[in-house]
Amino acid sequence: MASKDREYLINEQIRAEEVLVIGPNGEQLGVKPLSDALTLASYAGFDLVLMNSNSTPPVCKIMDYNKFRYENKKKAKENFKKQRESNLDMKEYRLSVTIDKHDFGTRVRQSSQYLEKGHKIKATVRFKGREMVYPELGEAVLMRFAESLSHLAVIEQKPVLDGRFMSLILAPKKEK
Repeated sequence: MASKDREYLINEQIRAEEVLVIGPNGEQLGVKPLSDALTLASYAGFDLVLMNSNSTPPVCKIMDYNKFRYENKKKAKENFKKQRESNLDMKEYRLSVTIDKHDFGTRVRQSSQYLEKGHKIKATVRFKGREMVYPELGEAVLMRFAESLSHLAVIEQKPVLDGRFMSLILAPKKEK
């Protein structure tokens, strides 16, 4: 989170001659000398914050800098939380190339219960020894797994080989 917390130059830290000033309500006040922009900001009771130093002239906004930083941290925290939650509701099931019918049926039954709750499923096949020579067998197992759950789920990510593992992600179907 700290890497996304970009520090902005404020008030006397700004080193430009002229700046394009944006008011506290978002209206453009035009290009002004830095000293005039600083006086406008202090009269309004806010800070002058350099938003874009790469443009010509640099863009500055009159705002409450502490409130701006607080809201940015809050947004970053919320985004981080959403990202974490999306990963938490995924259940991984490990299959093998030589999986037995009964074991396969058990995995399908467990997965269907999890999908009915609205969670995603990650099905993974681990290749042992010489099984790596036949990745199509693992893909066939994963596609059979997806086909047996097709009434509940759609394929979100097709089978992908990553080292000795091939995985597939299933998401629950959206109800209309």
